[in-house]
Amino acid sequence: MTYSHLPSEGLLLGRIEREGGGPCVVTLRDGALVDITSATAPTVRDVLELDNPADHVRTAEGTPVSGDWSWLAPCDFQAVKACGVTFAGSMVERVIEEQAAGDPDKADGIRKRVAARIGDSLSNITPGSPEAMDVKKALMAEGLWSAYLEVGIGPDAEVFSKAQVLSSVGHGADVGLHPSSTWNNPEPEVVLAVDSRGRILGATLGNDVNLRDIEGRSALLLSKAKDNNASCAIGPMIRLFDDAFTLDTVRGLEIELTIEGTDGYVLNGHSAMRAISRDPADLVSQTIGRHHQYPDGLVLFLGTLFAPTKDRDAPGKGFTHKLGDVVTVSCPELGQLVNTVRLSTECPEWTFGPTAMMRNLAARNLI
Repeated sequence: MTYSHLPSEGLLLGRIEREGGGPCVVTLRDGALVDITSATAPTVRDVLELDNPADHVRTAEGTPVSGDWSWLAPCDFQAVKACGVTFAGSMVERVIEEQAAGDPDKADGIRKRVAARIGDSLSNITPGSPEAMDVKKALMAEGLWSAYLEVGIGPDAEVFSKAQVLSSVGHGADVGLHPSSTWNNPEPEVVLAVDSRGRILGATLGNDVNLRDIEGRSALLLSKAKDNNASCAIGPMIRLFDDAFTLDTVRGLEIELTIEGTDGYVLNGHSAMRAISRDPADLVSQTIGRHHQYPDGLVLFLGTLFAPTKDRDAPGKGFTHKLGDVVTVSCPELGQLVNTVRLSTECPEWTFGPTAMMRNLAARNLI
């Protein structure tokens, strides 16, 4: 079997579901997928908590994967956290959502008005700096200040819980939209793998499915807009850091997005990590530390530059998903994460939570 959606090089760590067995920890060796699940490290969480996860993945005994199986998100017991409004470009779109109160019909006019007032003055601002505070005062005087601009250029990053432990879906799975949403989009992002000590150990790709109408009505609806059945996709595998792939590499990644509709519609998007307003290490330190512990570690979405404004159906209407859209998030260093858009109510129900995971591991004599 070939794995064209995986990066051509690097030390990879992931998870699969083997039919009749359960979740397994896997790596790629010489082009073959190898099951390295063991009582020493039965979960990805356990691998990442080792003193040297990379050495374990390189040397752990394993067996080639055969039979029927499917990809899972490459995280298991880690908390799934996300940072919002970390790019100036998408920050302006969040302001527009709020000003439009989630109504896409109003967004185009507001977009033009906001652009006339703000222009590109936010693109080189360091959040929390004196210059940022001057911009804040100017925007408040224009009546354009919002919760999104506060976390975009203020001292504190927005960090929220994107999904429940074990609820994320992997490569090839359906992703879900809440059935009440009529204005939504994918968010292609880099996702960091962080252990309980705060060590940043690797990275993968993510799709933080975004319901623009629901969140735009009120920032207090963030959890309803973000955390729904199958609304979080992560994968295909975590690429662990080594001499050839480091956090500096992540800082320069170029993330591509392709949306292909059953109606023939195609949208191509892009998110350049070099344009991020907050450094990834700063986002991690604002998430985990003495102020907040994660005993099983976390995976952290870093936000996106991508904000779709290209019209899909009618002038001024912008983009929104249609059921059946195939979404591909990709970059050469991390591979491809491909998912198909459905309603959350039509995606497979999430039934395998931490209790089921623990019982499964116990039944396999792994704990």
